[in-house]
Amino acid sequence: MKSYSLGRLASGALVILLGTCSLLMAATNSYHLLKKYSFGAAEGSTREYFDYITVDSGARRVYLSHGTEIKVIDADNGALITNITGLKQDHGVAVASEFGRGFISDGAEGKVVIFDLQTLKAIGEAKADKDADCVSYDPFSKRVFVMDGDPHNATVIDAKSGSVVGTIDLGGGPEFAVADGNGTVYVNLEDKSELVAIDTGSLKIKSRWPLAPAGAPTALAMDVKHHRLFSAGRNPQMFVVLDSDSGKVLQSFPISAGADAAAYDPETGLIFVSTREDMVHVFHEDSPDKFSEGETIKTEYGAKTMGLDTKTHNLFLDTADFAPASAPTADRPHPQRSAIQGTFHVLVYGR
Repeated sequence: MKSYSLGRLASGALVILLGTCSLLMAATNSYHLLKKYSFGAAEGSTREYFDYITVDSGARRVYLSHGTEIKVIDADNGALITNITGLKQDHGVAVASEFGRGFISDGAEGKVVIFDLQTLKAIGEAKADKDADCVSYDPFSKRVFVMDGDPHNATVIDAKSGSVVGTIDLGGGPEFAVADGNGTVYVNLEDKSELVAIDTGSLKIKSRWPLAPAGAPTALAMDVKHHRLFSAGRNPQMFVVLDSDSGKVLQSFPISAGADAAAYDPETGLIFVSTREDMVHVFHEDSPDKFSEGETIKTEYGAKTMGLDTKTHNLFLDTADFAPASAPTADRPHPQRSAIQGTFHVLVYGR
């Protein structure tokens, strides 16, 4: 009897120990804040503005869109490498490593600034259109695709020469774009709640798909190997998975407000969606036809843009301190909080 009781106690202790270890392992494997890097106001800017983040994992650089400048920081320690200045309102950066060139979209000037990846100095420009926003490099066609928001088109630039080779009428306001590396660029159309597929050789739209139940899509990422697209919308606030061959919506999940960036990690099978309302939603690709919700990472208000370092699996987000929202008025029934100039900072999350 005594021996039996001791055995039960030992078994119970083992269960508790295993449970504690499981909780500790779960906590260790959860994404959490690793580092915070603070920077001052952008040169020549009168407001705090930030947009897309591009991580060049191979070169260990992170490109931060910061209004009138691109901040280039070291991906490992956050040290400022340089500021690429002289911009009016930049949005995104695309890297064409094979040509040693980078491309910056300047929406206020309706142009693309071309810079050298070694010196990080501007070496030329290409004319785009008003509200030049997202910029994406397609290694298949060796072309850069610039999404011009207000004119509802895309400007296409030859990455080697820097010359404009065409313009595509998209039939709606483009947001983010991704290239599959096999001759197709996919683009979210925010005002149409659609996704279009562009043939990067002919510069023709070959498919146009609805994104219901998501609406007003912004963020977009892709699993190239399994032909899966990941789109996130703001109205309704949903994350959807699509087949990139047929456009069929395979699954959908609710998310928080203000989605603006998505990333897919092919090594871990994780998909990340960052939103303005201080959250990163994490999903997992259980199989190409089944996806599940994972953890939710608590960030900061306004941290809606994000970049993934595929080497370390860390996430880079940026934001600023925000003032309280003003009182509602008839003209502005839902006033937004304003970023405080000079408080721009980068948040790094990892395991």
